Formats: sequence, structure tokens, C-alpha cells
Amino acid sequence: MQNYWGIDLGGTKIEGVILSAPSPDAVIIRKRIDTEAHLGYDHIMSQIVRLIDLLKAETDLQPDRIGFGTPGTFDPARQTMKNCNTTVLNGRPMKQDLARLLNVPVAVANDANCFALAESTMGIVPDVVPNFQSVFGVIMGTGVGGGVVVRGRDGVPFVLNGLQGIGGEWGHNILEENGYACYCGKRGCNEQVISGPALQRYYQQISGEERTMKEIMERYQEGNDLVASQTVNRMLEYFGRAVSVIINILDPDAIVLGGGVGNVDLLYTEGVERAKKYVFNSREINTRFLKPKLGDSAGVFGAALL
Repeated sequence: MQNYWGIDLGGTKIEGVILSAPSPDAVIIRKRIDTEAHLGYDHIMSQIVRLIDLLKAETDLQPDRIGFGTPGTFDPARQTMKNCNTTVLNGRPMKQDLARLLNVPVAVANDANCFALAESTMGIVPDVVPNFQSVFGVIMGTGVGGGVVVRGRDGVPFVLNGLQGIGGEWGHNILEENGYACYCGKRGCNEQVISGPALQRYYQQISGEERTMKEIMERYQEGNDLVASQTVNRMLEYFGRAVSVIINILDPDAIVLGGGVGNVDLLYTEGVERAKKYVFNSREINTRFLKPKLGDSAGVFGAALL
């Protein structure tokens, strides 16, 4: 019987799962340990090996392949990692090193791709759009990212990684000309406009007060904070513009909104209304905007499905 092994490599935690089937109800074991990224690349590799050894010991199972969700992108041309906010991974041949250390084939994908794959395969999408052709998974939280899942000719959904490994990289397209500078080298990219920290920064610069996104939304709903209203209006308008680009290029059956900011209910109503102004279509937007079903399990489940 085939089991599905997945590892979600985060900046602070590494999570592992073994599934007996591609279903959220088929978890054999889940386990987390600290990443301890400050101790360097080799230590992270040893922590991954340690976690997998723990999974083996506690289940008496052996993997024949393992999927890895990562905080960056595997570059197919250079065979190294790039764009990782766990910066010690950048430039390192992580995929090859893992295959050598674990002595099994490994697959590697960005954590946003894993989110999209999990929700498309065993999350909300099969419940609503079971016969989809393509799905875009959005992450709007501390950062902004995305992933593309398409249905293959055999009917099996797969991640569209792209020639350079940046398929679905939605967070670093320019949204606001001459906006805030980003570590990616551009100014005003999606991450610098509609991420949680970017919206909080906008609120603080106008009001002079530090507020969390939760507090900003509460003050907006109370209706007596003009700056909160400006901040929420900015979020909705720029979300509409940014998501319209996804629809114009990919025209997916569904867009699943993940991350902390993705929990804002207004994105599914007013945010979609804003997008209608920018989508190249004479009719209503038929794309389904969906709330994720798997919560923080999506990353590790998606890794197992790679």
C-alpha cells in the first residue's frame, strides 16, 4: 500500500505528515519540530532527517518518496533554491542534498503551490468545482504569493511550476507604481501593497498609531475610524486590480484565498466587485472565490501530494 509522505519546511517549524490516502481523514501521523534556522543550512538538513527518522520510528513505515514544501522556489536551471525568506537556503542544492541524505526520490515545491494543490485535491475545490481545469491559490498574509494547479490529461491535478520555477508567483508583480521598495528589487509589488504588514504600515503612516489588521478591521466595522476605512478601501481596490490580472491571464475556475488577510470576508464580496472593473470580460466574473478548507494543514498535505 502506498503512503504519502510530506514535509512542510517553515522558518520556525518543520512539520511532517504521513497519509494513507489523499484525504484529510487519512492521517497516520503528524509531527513538528523546531527548524532552528539560525544554526545554518546543514543544521536544517539534519533537522529534516531527524523528523523523518521520528516518523519512521513511531509508525514502523518507510517512505519510497517524499514531497517537500519550502519557503522559496527550486530553480530547475541552476538546481538550487532561490527567493527563500529562510535565506540560508538560497543558492543551495537542497533537492539533491535531501535525496542523498534520505536515499529516496524527493519533490520540492513552494509552500503556496502546496497550499493550492492541497485545496484543489482534498480541500474546498472538489466540494465546489470538482471538474475544474485550473485553480489559483492565493496567499495573503505576512507575504503575498500564489500557486497554479491544472488538471492533466490523465485527470490528475498537478502544480504548474513553470520553466524557471516561478509559476504562479503573484506577489512580486508591480501593483502600485513608485510604491514601497521591496527586497525583490522592485517597488510597489503586491506584497508591498496588500500584505498584512503593508496595510498596517499604511494605517500607521496616516494615523500615527500602530494597529494589527484585526484591530483595523474591527475599527472599520465600528464605523468611526476614517483611517481604518481608507486602509480597507485601499486593500479592496488593490486586491481587485491584482486578482484581475490572474483572471485575465489564467482564467481559473476557482481562486482560493489563504493567509491571514485572506480571511477578510469583504474580499469575497466587495473585493470581487472591484475586480469586475478590470477583468477583460463583458459578463459577470464566473470565477469562484473560495475560502480554504484545510487551514494550516494545507501546506504539509500539499507537500505529501507532490
